[in-house]
Amino acid sequence: MARRKNSGAFESLFEIAAMLPWWVGSILALVAYVILHRYASADVPTSAPPGQIGQMVVGQMTKALAFYGQFIVPLLLLAGAAASFFGRRKREGLVRDTGGDKSGATLRALNWKDFELLVGEAFRMRGFSVVETGGGGPDGGIDLQLKKGSEVFLVQCKQWRAY
Repeated sequence: MARRKNSGAFESLFEIAAMLPWWVGSILALVAYVILHRYASADVPTSAPPGQIGQMVVGQMTKALAFYGQFIVPLLLLAGAAASFFGRRKREGLVRDTGGDKSGATLRALNWKDFELLVGEAFRMRGFSVVETGGGGPDGGIDLQLKKGSEVFLVQCKQWRAY
C-alpha cells in the first residue's frame, strides 16, 4: 500500500484548500488574513518587569509570525482555491469531451490519471462525495473513496484497452 509522505504545514494548507470548493478556499483566505492581521497589528509591550519577560517574548514572536502569516497563509489558500477551480473545470471538460464523443476515441485516448478524474467526476454527478486518493501511479492501490449517506465505497480504476 502506498504511504503518504509527511508534508509541511504550507503544503497541507494548499492541499486542504485544493480539496475544498474554490469559493470556500477564497473565503478562508479572507478570514485568515483578517485574523492574522489583527494579531500582526496588535500592540505588544517592548519592555516588561523581570517576571514577565517570557510573556513579552511570546507576544513578540506571535506578532512576528502573524505579520508574515497574514500574507503567506492567504496566498497558499488562494493558490489552493485556484487549483480547485481549474481542477473542477478540467473534470467538467473531461465529462463533456468524452460524453460528446460517440465513437469512444476520446475515452480511449485518456491517460490513466485523466481516466481516474473522469470516473471520480462521474460519481460526483451521481451524488457521491469523492476523495481522490491517487496512489501516485497507474496501479497505486485505491484511487477513489466514495461516500453516499453512511456508506463508504473504495474504487480502484483500471483503464483497459483492446487493440
